[in-house]
Amino acid sequence: MSILKTMTDPREQTRPAIHTPNSEPAMIELRNVYKRFGSLRVLAGVSLALEKGKTTVVIGESGTGKSVLLKHIILLLRPDRGEVFFNGKRIDDLPESDLAVHRQRFGFLFQMSALFDSLTVGENVGFPLTEHTNKSKEEIETIVAEKLRMVGLEGLQPKRPAQISGGQKKRVALARAIALEPDVVLYDEPTTGLDPVRSDVINELILKLQRELGVTSVVVTHDMTSAYKVGDRIVMLERGKIIADGPPEFFKTTDDPRIRRFVDGRASPEDLAALED
Repeated sequence: MSILKTMTDPREQTRPAIHTPNSEPAMIELRNVYKRFGSLRVLAGVSLALEKGKTTVVIGESGTGKSVLLKHIILLLRPDRGEVFFNGKRIDDLPESDLAVHRQRFGFLFQMSALFDSLTVGENVGFPLTEHTNKSKEEIETIVAEKLRMVGLEGLQPKRPAQISGGQKKRVALARAIALEPDVVLYDEPTTGLDPVRSDVINELILKLQRELGVTSVVVTHDMTSAYKVGDRIVMLERGKIIADGPPEFFKTTDDPRIRRFVDGRASPEDLAALED
């Protein structure tokens, strides 16, 4: 059964219940994580446990800490306070040399794809294999073809990023993200800049990878159509704190005004009042 927690006051947050059906240990867990950049507090005591093989979607307005949360999962950022665990082992206190190896268990789809313009599609997808393995050129080419086939772009290897569409760039970046067969794939706004049809292709790929590779996925998005389609669970952040955590059906039916404004895309009374000044 899914776990649901809605905070009644966004200024107060206790550690939410661990989202681990059947009492299985969490694959990834953040415990009371705080992060500040100068005077700006971005995360304010976030506790979150992610179940293996499931897709967790993180939503919330811009500036609420979604991407910063994602970077703490892969330890591109370390918490000012709090702890991060992977398969029951604390990792936020590991030296950078150990973290470099740990990060190879993660695939990361960046918001703007982040392909190398100077490399071909095939070279982009094969880049992690070239950098982190001793595989031969022939082995890498075979893996590249396999990953491009998974995202529906087989044969695109000779092209340059400038020669393909925005949707194709996202799919190439996704093929690169899974080149090392990661345990976890992190998606930062995967449908941003795409039309509804191309967005749905990305959604279907997220589901396909979960189904065929058994990956654990974390998706940061503003796209509620995508959130409802791919998420086993949705977590909502506000002012650096989790204010709601539950299955997609809860977010479709809740009457909590903070959640409703976001999922329905409606401005707050404060925003409307500011427009009248």
